[in-house]
Amino acid sequence: MQNELAEKISDSELEVMKLLWQAGDALPVTEIRETLQRTRGWEATTVKTLVSRLVSKGALRQEKRNVFYYSPLITEREYNAWATDSLIRRLYNGSARDLVAALVRSDGLTQQDIEELRTMFKVED
Repeated sequence: MQNELAEKISDSELEVMKLLWQAGDALPVTEIRETLQRTRGWEATTVKTLVSRLVSKGALRQEKRNVFYYSPLITEREYNAWATDSLIRRLYNGSARDLVAALVRSDGLTQQDIEELRTMFKVED
């Protein structure tokens, strides 16, 4: 269910989700709209459409207080896990090793990143 939902979230809708994940709490539609107008230059109608689509898809919960408040029904962690898995499947034929190798070859990892990964992968006997 969560994988199917994550797959349906467009890049623009993801911006709404990121805002709500960062907030850590339900936000009123006015705050969502004002923030995305300021940060993305989106018109109020665009934001309203994106929020409505996310509610229809089951990605956002709509709660009526004095105004409508919205909160995510999928966590950022769940979305990121799906996105990472999708990337590995699409670009690296399901091989996480090939993804890491590509990062190393492209200088996408610093020496500190590599050391942290080595520590993470060490298996205690």
